Parts: sequence; structure tokens; C-alpha cells
Amino acid sequence: MDVEFLISAFKESQYPVSDKPEIAFAGKSNVGKSSLINTLVNRKKLARTSSTPGRTQSINFFRFGKTLYLVDLPGYGFARVPARVKESWREMVETYLIRRPTLKAVVVILDIRRDPASGDIDLIHWLRSYNIHPIIVLTKADKLSRQQAKKRAGLIAGELAGISPDAPVVFSAKTRQGKDEIWERMREAAGLNIDD
Repeated sequence: MDVEFLISAFKESQYPVSDKPEIAFAGKSNVGKSSLINTLVNRKKLARTSSTPGRTQSINFFRFGKTLYLVDLPGYGFARVPARVKESWREMVETYLIRRPTLKAVVVILDIRRDPASGDIDLIHWLRSYNIHPIIVLTKADKLSRQQAKKRAGLIAGELAGISPDAPVVFSAKTRQGKDEIWERMREAAGLNIDD
């Protein structure tokens, strides 16, 4: 796949030219966001993975082909950083989400083994209030049996009913389960043909 890292941006003036639709990725610092991005683009180390939560501290832009930008947002939740740093992250992310005209959807990543936290629910509400389409992805499905994963996905879908327009996609970076469905939803949100 033709994909490349473009820039790590800390402020709006550093964003690439908004000439392509964008799909952003958001989630707690330990939900497997980088693994999801790497799996989607068939690269092992495009987005950096780390055992230390909160390593992504900037907004990272990637060009995917000639038609799409993928945007890795800083993780939220468990990052062990000072409160002032967390506040600067929040401002940085909100500025991007509110002011980026080509943003078409945000992939909201949740760990299938955990109930959605208040931060997750708040993010989805916030996105909907700004008419930004959330694509909910439940990662780490391979950590559960198929039956357990199905049950957890149903419970989480129930919790998100009314605030998420679609059922969550169950995903595993290990087995690649859900990869095609995520791409289908991303292309649909971005207004791209399946061959783009």
C-alpha cells in the first residue's frame, strides 16, 4: 500500500494542506490504536506502538495513496503525564476536530474487554454534537473466545445505543478480523469508491 508519514503537528499551522478527506483515530492510550492503524495499512511500524501509555503526544498525519489522510490523535485516559500536558493535548485535539474542514469521521477505539469509560462516552457525544461521524472499533478480540467477543460486543453496542449510529466493529490486529469492514466504513464516510 502506498502510505507515508507526513508530519507530527502540535498546532494548526503545521497541518498539511487540507486537500484530501481525513479519517482520524482516537482512543485511550492503551487500546491498540497504533496496532490498528498499522494493520489497516499493512505496515508493521508506520504508527509507533509502545508499552508505555501516552507516547503519541502530537497529531500525526499519514498520506494514504492519493485520496486520503489518516490522522493519529494523542491517546487519552491512562497516560502518566502532568495535568498541564493533558490539558494542552485536549486543546490541540479539540482545535483539530473543530477546525479541520476535511475531517470526515473519527475511528473511536475501545478495548472489547472493558466497558466504555466516561471519557469514551463523552468523546462520542462530543463528536456527534459537531456532526462528526464516529466509527466505533472494539480491539483485542483475539484475547477472548469467539463467543465471549460476541457477547461483549453486544453489551457494548447496548451501552452505546442512542449515541452511536452504527454497531461497533469487532477487530483483532493478530487475526485481522474486522479490517475489511473498518475500511468499508472509512471509505463510505470519506466518500471514496472501494477502488480509491
